[in-house]
Amino acid sequence: MIPKRVRDFIFNFLFQPYKQIIMFKNVLIAEDHESASISIQKTLADLSIVRSDYAYYCDDALTRITKAQGSEPYELLITDLSFEDDGCQQKISSGEALIKAARLVQPGLKILVFSAEQRAAVIGALFNDLKVNGYVRKARRDAQELKKAIESIYKDKRHLPQEFRQDIRQNNAHNFTSYDTAIIRLLSSGMAQKDIPDYLEQNQIRPSGLSSLEKRLNLIKEALSFSKNEQLVAYCKDKGII
Repeated sequence: MIPKRVRDFIFNFLFQPYKQIIMFKNVLIAEDHESASISIQKTLADLSIVRSDYAYYCDDALTRITKAQGSEPYELLITDLSFEDDGCQQKISSGEALIKAARLVQPGLKILVFSAEQRAAVIGALFNDLKVNGYVRKARRDAQELKKAIESIYKDKRHLPQEFRQDIRQNNAHNFTSYDTAIIRLLSSGMAQKDIPDYLEQNQIRPSGLSSLEKRLNLIKEALSFSKNEQLVAYCKDKGII
């Protein structure tokens, strides 16, 4: 008699590929490059996802999401961040704006961003501010990463590739305010630190005192382990903060 564990192994080996995979059934792709859209559809087919629609424009994607509410709502939106302007007038022209609008129509919609964006501040904001469920960068082996992301999101897990995690953790070491970005932009423009208080006062930006300014800059640099303003400016430029 064949032991049970051996029978189970043989059964799984022979029949596992034919078992029905539980996965999203209705997915919308918002992508303006046809080749990328086809690649995503191929990835979805590999995951046995039954239905995938696509839109080349954000307005079209939002219309599809809205119309689907009365019949079969989409379970997952896969969207790029950048959409090229081809002269066709659009109310929504970016992935970020589409995500915000889509969530107003369907708050529970799961969203995966598939983009060439690699700045930690931008990617971090997708998770912190827009509450996306996953991010995959367009790069080598991105089809494999897409599969991992979709499977994770289906299991109610957030997906972020390992390569971005440390950068985003570092970026989250300090929560940049509009005041912070304002004074760092002024430093970036070449304005001397001692002259910034006058600018802040003239533009009614508070606090405007030199002491408050210095304390804030020191706090940011300490959080990010920098010793010079030049390091902070370079970091904020590189990460897309300014």
